[in-house]
Amino acid sequence: MATDAGMLALWDPQSFTDIVDHDTWDPQLGEDEDVERHIRTGSLVPINIRSDGAFGVLVRVGGPDRPCRLTERESRHRLVSSEAYLFCSSGQVWLSGIEAVGAQVWPGTVKFDLPVGRYAVVIHLIAWEDEEGSVNEDGTPSAAALPDFVVLVSPAGPEQDLFRSDVETFDRPGEPR
Repeated sequence: MATDAGMLALWDPQSFTDIVDHDTWDPQLGEDEDVERHIRTGSLVPINIRSDGAFGVLVRVGGPDRPCRLTERESRHRLVSSEAYLFCSSGQVWLSGIEAVGAQVWPGTVKFDLPVGRYAVVIHLIAWEDEEGSVNEDGTPSAAALPDFVVLVSPAGPEQDLFRSDVETFDRPGEPR
């Protein structure tokens, strides 16, 4: 997954059908406070370390009887985890750079079905390059490398009503909340 705008996003396409060009995108997503508005409503979850580039992203979806967890290997290389974000699915989820959020599907956008409902989304930053054999001689990830991010999507419990709403996915060490 790639971005030239410094942020990836998991988003509900039905919430952004009115974005058809840059003139309609900018007032909706051009500033952090605009993005935060969509985060609070559950229509967008930021995967944001404020860096352009191409990133490996694995999205794992759990169910009410099948909790979503990191694998043992992912847990060993986890650097940091976000607090849970709210995501409200209208039946489908799209993953792209934030610049591609809108009514039209951009090349490279990943789409998958997600039953209608409320979900808790936790993002994990993985230090994949720390694992032996994960980096090719030219510095690129090997075929066996873990992704940069593992995104766990689980149904939100009826009692769960506190969610992260920050544009920055992870708190910086030593930064007060």
